Amino acid sequence: MNIILFDRPEVELPLPPSDPRARHILDTLRRKPGEPFEVGIINGPRGQAKLRATNSPSLKLDFEWTAEPLPPPPLHLIIGLPRPQTARDILRDATTLGVAAIHFVRTEKGEPSYASSSLWQSGEWRRHLITGASQAFSTQLPVVQSSQTLAEAVATLPATNRIVLDNYESAEVLSKCAFAANQPVTIAIGSERGWSSGERNFFRDQQFTFAHLGTRVLRTETAVVAALTLVKAKLGWL
Repeated sequence: MNIILFDRPEVELPLPPSDPRARHILDTLRRKPGEPFEVGIINGPRGQAKLRATNSPSLKLDFEWTAEPLPPPPLHLIIGLPRPQTARDILRDATTLGVAAIHFVRTEKGEPSYASSSLWQSGEWRRHLITGASQAFSTQLPVVQSSQTLAEAVATLPATNRIVLDNYESAEVLSKCAFAANQPVTIAIGSERGWSSGERNFFRDQQFTFAHLGTRVLRTETAVVAALTLVKAKLGWL
């Protein structure tokens, strides 16, 4: 953790010794009472905290907030709902790189059972966002949707700079795509089996530009990192 994140109500409460953040403070950072470390409120300010001297096994912290968060870049992802482990990687790494929203959508070639995974049903998905934000020294978590149809997701997203990655019917490499300046970007990436012909027609109707990442077919989680990196570099959002 490059920053330890808290939900706002937690800053008023002692940190139990079993909490992984307590172990990180004591065992990894090796902080003693009065020594500062970096903290943040999820979707709120950053600052520093110090341990109070106490005989209690729970950690009592004093917080000082110094910096309001910068908004995430206006990048939106549409991802064909992948297997749970792939989704975990995407949640973490897309948050680390910085996006406004991730829409995991049901697709014609996708596996329907992935939507009922404990990742989504238990709320585990949010933990991976926090891990990604902690790595990035950020407090900002993207908005996440996990059960929309493709049409429902597209209907909520900006109409500018729409890109769909497809290895079969795209003629242009993503790094050479033109983008309207100072406008949000949406990137659609299929699941393991890719997009159907019907979904490709839908993207055309919705004014998406077809692009690819090169001649090699990438895993979904790798394509997400590559696409975000290319677009952010091209637009100066790094």
